[in-house]
Formats: sequence, structure tokens, C-alpha cells
Amino acid sequence: MSRGGMFIKINLLQRRLYLYQGEGLYNSYLIAIGKPKTPSPLGNWTIVNKSIMNGGQVYGTRWMGLSKERYGIHGNNNPSLIGKAVSLGCIRMYNHDIENIFPLISIGTPVEITSGKQEQHLPYQGNNPSNSYGGKSYTIQPGDSIWSIAQRYNVSMSDIIKLNPHINPNLIHPGQVITLP
Repeated sequence: MSRGGMFIKINLLQRRLYLYQGEGLYNSYLIAIGKPKTPSPLGNWTIVNKSIMNGGQVYGTRWMGLSKERYGIHGNNNPSLIGKAVSLGCIRMYNHDIENIFPLISIGTPVEITSGKQEQHLPYQGNNPSNSYGGKSYTIQPGDSIWSIAQRYNVSMSDIIKLNPHINPNLIHPGQVITLP
């Protein structure tokens, strides 16, 4: 585990980057991955360097290099490519997503890249992986707000916020996993 307990798991089949803090899921992000002729490298790596970029090139506004030489996690100057298999093997993120996680990631942070074909990602269910709250997981959809989710499931906004201390209720986005009472 790295300083701060951050850990990155990338599931290529789901095209998602999962950022963990300790045992709990901090957030998840839609990504672009390597195309079939230049696939993203499977395995366990670490973050070995970080750079702030000007955003004018394919690397977007941030770069986090992997211990696998010439591969990294970076922003993207073409948001329409996120979610697709289009890169030379690097992991691409929306610039606003990588800008959010960039200060949280230290040199030495572990990164696991899996194909996702033989595993199942268990969504975060509160601070306790066994979900002692008795809640259920919900994945934020486009257009959702904490208010609209609370109304849809007939629960209070304050209960949702209490069960999800890892999120900013004013900055939720599609793909984020929360726990409902």
C-alpha cells in the first residue's frame, strides 16, 4: 500500500479505473484503453513519475507514468474517445477526472491492470466492505443528483450523504458508485 493508502485498479473489460483509499472505493472513472494492436499492459505496476501538461497534446493536462516503461495514465485532448479502445496502450481519462485524482496519487502508488474477463468488481458498499449498513449499491447515471436519487428511492438526502462520506454530494458524476439506505 502506498502513502495515504491509495490504490488504482483498472478493469479493461469495463473500461473503468477504480481508485481505492484503504479498503474502500474512493471513486471510479470511465477510461479509454489500448486498441487491440497496442493493448494496455496487464499486470501490477506503480506510479513512477507525474507531470502537469499544457493540454495541447494527446496527453491532456496530466501524466502519471507507470513502472512499465512508456505507459501511463493521462488526460486526453479528445473527450469523445473516452470509453473506447483507441490508445497505444496508455490509460486515458477525462482531463477533469485526472485533475481531481492527480494530487491524491503519490509516486509509488500501486496500479493493477486486469482484463476483467474472469473477475467481478464488487461495488463499494459503505466504509465496511461487508456493508453493515444494510444498504444497496447504486451507480450514478447521467442527469442524477443526490436529490433526484433520494426522491426516486424515497429516502432522505441526509441519509444518502451519511452513508457515503467518500463523495462530495455536489460533485457526483456518472459511473460513481454510492450506497443507498
